[in-house]
Amino acid sequence: MSAKSLPPIILASASPRRQRLLKEMGFEFTVIASEAPEADSEHLTAVEISQLNAYRKARAVAKKHPDALVLAADTVVYKDTKLFGKPADFEDAYRMLKQLQGGTHQVVTGVCLLHLRGHKQKMFAESTDVKFRHLDVKAIKEYIKETNPLDKAGGYGIQDNGDKIVEGVSGSYTNVVGLPVERLKEELSSWVSEEGGGI
Repeated sequence: MSAKSLPPIILASASPRRQRLLKEMGFEFTVIASEAPEADSEHLTAVEISQLNAYRKARAVAKKHPDALVLAADTVVYKDTKLFGKPADFEDAYRMLKQLQGGTHQVVTGVCLLHLRGHKQKMFAESTDVKFRHLDVKAIKEYIKETNPLDKAGGYGIQDNGDKIVEGVSGSYTNVVGLPVERLKEELSSWVSEEGGGI
């Protein structure tokens, strides 16, 4: 796949983790963080809410930059039927990690690729199973002290001292970081090979 075959890429995210992953894929892009409010509904599944938020972010940026291929993503954590977004404060982060410790949860990242001028759009989501170690009160508090949990779904970042709390990962590791690189490569290759396709 040649990046030259794609329109100029805009990453609609201020996340340094997503920026790093996209750079490692070899793409040149502009960062324009989306100001679209994130939806949060108990009536939607993790896949639905992540894709809805990714679409909202992409749409808000694409309306101002219709010639660009806008890439937006949203990552959510869920265990059983409970969704874990970004914690409101450190106490909230502690509660999240206490609920996640000792068990397996899922991390879902929804992605939206949107090119308004070309009338093309793709949305997809990837899910990864993450198994947490058994953590006592001291371990959780130490992790929160060492890591900023407030800008991360579920109150943790696997790339930030993740070995202290994560026992194992089944699926895409980069998906847990915030961008499913393997799936994104496939979708962008498909985007280039397609002759058309409307929104």
